[in-house]
Amino acid sequence: MKRFLAIGLVLVSSSAYAHFKLNAPASMTVQDQYGSPQKSAPCGLSDTSATADNSTKTNAVTTVQTGSMLQVKINETIYHPGHYRVAIAQTMAGLPADPPVTAGGGDPCDSTVINPNPTMPVLADGLLVHTSALSGEQTMNVQLPAGFTCTNCVVQVIQYMGNHGINNPGGCFYHHCATVTIADNVPTVDGPPLGGPDAAGGGGGGGGGGCSTTGGAASLAGLFFMALLVGTRRARSR
Repeated sequence: MKRFLAIGLVLVSSSAYAHFKLNAPASMTVQDQYGSPQKSAPCGLSDTSATADNSTKTNAVTTVQTGSMLQVKINETIYHPGHYRVAIAQTMAGLPADPPVTAGGGDPCDSTVINPNPTMPVLADGLLVHTSALSGEQTMNVQLPAGFTCTNCVVQVIQYMGNHGINNPGGCFYHHCATVTIADNVPTVDGPPLGGPDAAGGGGGGGGGGCSTTGGAASLAGLFFMALLVGTRRARSR
């Protein structure tokens, strides 16, 4: 593991908390303009230690192909130096704890650890390491394990913020989660149509729906034959 040192000469007031919004996969909770609620571990369901969950659920579920790249999109709404980590588990209880943090130089969130070779349930660590404000929406492409599938499992995105006062109850971290289903053979925009081979048109399919170029050629040949037959009959009647 390596240690991330938060860079900053002055410790800002603890009221100037960092925040981020989870744009994709779709957040499991309704977020305000700053991404709140987002403090409590593991999924930011509450911004106060007085209650475990004061969030409103979106009931959104994102379906993803196993072994593909999971696109995680965020907006950092209030800046502090730091980075992001992405994890996955079947339930919230299976998500990993926040990494350890070391205080220093008057900063309670002076440094933490980044695992350069994470293993499940952590998918990726040390993403978007930054010491200046991020501009606009940021995308993190996270590799999903080959063959790994789950239904309504939980993707967790946490933000470590250095040069930062303790946020109660989240410590030096902010948290968001999304509900995802990871499956085989997820239909894609560029993949085969849902109507099957006939819907692609040129497959010479047999029965009911769908188009066939062979059928179209046969119809044109029939019309030509009928026109020829009518012309022949008219010539004989003269």
